[in-house]
Amino acid sequence: MEVDIFAQQLQAFQQRLAELYQAVGDPRQQSTNLLPAVYKELGVASEQLQVAVEELLQKKEELAATQSQLEAEIQHHNELFESMLYAYLVTDTDGNILEANRIAAIFFNVPQQFLVDKPLTLFIVQPELQGFESKLQQLLQRESVQEWQVRLQPHQGDSFKAIITVAPVHDNQGKLVTLRWVVREISKLKQTLKVLESNDYDPKHNYPKYSYAKGETIHLEQQIIWLVSRGLVKLSTINENGEEMLVGLAGTSMSFSSGMTALNNYQATALSEEVELVRIAWTEIDVYPRLKQNFLAQINRRLKQTELLLAISGKQQVKERLQHFLLFLKQEIGQSVAEGTLLNVRFTHQELANACRTTRVTITRELGKLQQQGKIAFDSKHCIILRDGFGE
Repeated sequence: MEVDIFAQQLQAFQQRLAELYQAVGDPRQQSTNLLPAVYKELGVASEQLQVAVEELLQKKEELAATQSQLEAEIQHHNELFESMLYAYLVTDTDGNILEANRIAAIFFNVPQQFLVDKPLTLFIVQPELQGFESKLQQLLQRESVQEWQVRLQPHQGDSFKAIITVAPVHDNQGKLVTLRWVVREISKLKQTLKVLESNDYDPKHNYPKYSYAKGETIHLEQQIIWLVSRGLVKLSTINENGEEMLVGLAGTSMSFSSGMTALNNYQATALSEEVELVRIAWTEIDVYPRLKQNFLAQINRRLKQTELLLAISGKQQVKERLQHFLLFLKQEIGQSVAEGTLLNVRFTHQELANACRTTRVTITRELGKLQQQGKIAFDSKHCIILRDGFGE
């Protein structure tokens, strides 16, 4: 219910209430039947007001949910904007900068907040300025994505040759409102291609890193691949009973993405105390064969891991599933120590129970048995140590 309708109803109620008071005070209107009629009408009006209040509260909750969703989308847009590997700008149709990411600030040697409202032409070398302005006018007429080469002049820095890709953006009515610019320095682009073609290429060292603490959820997107630079990530889904099911563990150099699974409910969570990831777009993998080769090897590793987890899940007894899962962890994250093999990431009993398709109480009991038998131990951080000969 709209606020103005509610206000009208409240005004009508107040007016009717005044009339009733007046009738009660008028000796000519007094009768034995007047008071019950007044109570009845007050009761009906009160119920109507209560319904109106409930509808307003519901509207308020819906608006709050919508606002929260919009804020989340804006935050997500800002994160994507800042995480781009190239200089990215948004300008008005005259070329005045409205938004600029961190890489653009580095490119032009100007603090990020001071780039806003500056004309992009300020960073074009003088001999190429007229040609740039002419191309901009042609773009406004054709309204299609274009790519140009131009020499840019950073603030108090040396000029450099760049490739600029510019795309027009329209509003719902089809009117051109802004321009989006991607700027890539040609010399660095050639250097990147040279690195991608080298035999010792490692994508973990050539992209920005994103850090997550234990328990943090990692946002997944269809068009983005996450590559683990350091730490361990738990990959899981939720079954029809609302229980978490482990579907994989992504360690160093392993990749994951919602675009690599057919599961509708797929989530990634930082499992180790510190996790570092690099973010790579699927489109980059399509462009660079060396990058594709690197990821194919890691996807093959993930497939083998999935087969092992399926085999473990098929074991009949809980103690067998637990034993084989611990051996799986030994293979994935085990580190040799004096007492045996340390699983250097702490798993809670509930996480082990989810992986072994059983209850936390059962896992606690089975771990206790293994500890009494001298097959496992725990370090000061409660990480499991598998004694030599475990599983034989």
